[in-house]
Amino acid sequence: MISVSRPIEATSEQVWAVLSDGWLYAGWVVGASRIREVDPRWPAEGSTIAHSVGSWPLLLDDDTEVLTCRPGRLLRLLARTRPLGESLVEIEVSARPGLGSCTVQIREDAVSGPGMLVLVPAPLRQLALAPRNRESLRRLDYLARGRLRAERQS
Repeated sequence: MISVSRPIEATSEQVWAVLSDGWLYAGWVVGASRIREVDPRWPAEGSTIAHSVGSWPLLLDDDTEVLTCRPGRLLRLLARTRPLGESLVEIEVSARPGLGSCTVQIREDAVSGPGMLVLVPAPLRQLALAPRNRESLRRLDYLARGRLRAERQS
């Protein structure tokens, strides 16, 4: 799995609030263009988000399922974009004690589909995922810090 991380100047609770709001998923996940439905239990294990990937008019409808949820700390997701494949995504949030901030790490790799072909070796697959996940973390950072500013203003 490729791993990227980013320090975020918001608490782990504020970051988790963004991750726990399935309607914000397309706001921080690169490639997700819209959310069609969010399971009311999100992010409980077994819950799903129905999303679309791509740009209009070329959209693929599929879903992401929560495999593991450790509230405030870890989400393990199965992100589907069929027929293109599926990816295992792990998002880990670690508080930075005494700093009022946290570090978020995303680990990801394909588990089915064309990305698993012998012609696409793991290092090449992972090189393609790293920039996308860095941008996803940047977007997550903006959303979490935006929540922090909103809380301070109220």
